Amino acid sequence: MNTTKDISPVKASERFAILDILRGFALLGICMANFPEFSLYNFLPQEVKSSISTAAADNITRWLLYIFVDGKFYTLFSLLFGIGFSIIIRNAERKGANGFRIFYRRMGLLLVIGFMHLMFIWSGDILMLYALLGMLLPLFRRMSDKGLLRWAAFFLLLPVLIDFVCEITHTSLALPFVRLQEMYCARYGINADNFAYWLRDAEDYGTVFQFLVQGAFVRMQEFIEGNRYFKVLGLFLTGFFIGRNRIYADMEEKKALLSKVFRYGLAIGLPCSFLYAWSAMGRHPLGIAMHSVFYLASVYPLGFAYAAGSGLFYLRTKNGTAWKWLAPTGRMALTNYIGQSVIGMFLFYGIGMGLGTTFGLLQTEIVVLAVFLFQMAFSAGWMSAFKFGPLEWVWRMLTYGKWLGIRN
Repeated sequence: MNTTKDISPVKASERFAILDILRGFALLGICMANFPEFSLYNFLPQEVKSSISTAAADNITRWLLYIFVDGKFYTLFSLLFGIGFSIIIRNAERKGANGFRIFYRRMGLLLVIGFMHLMFIWSGDILMLYALLGMLLPLFRRMSDKGLLRWAAFFLLLPVLIDFVCEITHTSLALPFVRLQEMYCARYGINADNFAYWLRDAEDYGTVFQFLVQGAFVRMQEFIEGNRYFKVLGLFLTGFFIGRNRIYADMEEKKALLSKVFRYGLAIGLPCSFLYAWSAMGRHPLGIAMHSVFYLASVYPLGFAYAAGSGLFYLRTKNGTAWKWLAPTGRMALTNYIGQSVIGMFLFYGIGMGLGTTFGLLQTEIVVLAVFLFQMAFSAGWMSAFKFGPLEWVWRMLTYGKWLGIRN
């Protein structure tokens, strides 16, 4: 009889180190992209940013983030999600179990985790979107490889068309969420004068929660204005293609393909990333649609180049010390992703150390490096004693509906 009790999570011996390494690498980039909001630097008025002693260095740092970080690491994370879906299905089918029941339960739990993260810890959550879009992946499971890539390209290109139509028609699809955010800001007394300092000055969690409520509507606005759901779905399908063809498992044989992806991704993505940074820093001087073109031509090629380049470098240095620290971090990706938010709250909000608005952008990124070094050390120590990260353990037990031993 096929039930969810017939299968278990992938064993440590069955894992591919490169996937954990890429997750760890992606977590670093995600932390670099997210912490300017945790530190409240992003919320500061421009005149305040300009008056900070590190303003010149911060401006350079912002350029570098737009060029090398912005969008590239959630691209990598999304690819890995699609690969993970293919592994779950293959693992289930190999053991004669209902992989889709497992998958939907896994996505349902991720949706709950993402909602809790969004509403009670940080408004920049991505897990809810991953869970909702992930539920669509089984619809594509019987599709040919060419079909997968065509649909992936369609979803990645679609935002450019949408932005073009919205620009020429002066349409804002996110307007309902803008109105809701304004309503809750008015209800709680959050305004332009105190917005950047609200979380720094918060003396209790109730005050933080008020900001998180309006922030949830800002997040919905960001998803709609950025057409993030189409972008993520396109990346999921690309990752599913990679996973189905087990490119991550046969990298020696696929070295020529990886080299081509790396070279072309770098050749296209890097110069276009300078254009993207110029457009972002100048607040889209050529319009939203053209900015969307720059995003398309920069973020995905460079993100793919990061993935392929990491794979090639791993093939040359499999026994490198850095991998032994990075892989455990990736194995605990959920714990570390949520952990970054908890650390950010503790460091920068008034209910913690209250350091928000006191750091420039460069200083914030230095803090990121310290946080990530801590996470690598913690993850290495934890995974030396346990099979799963803390949140991964609970997530897997609820997914598979049975007790799983956690000690090695």
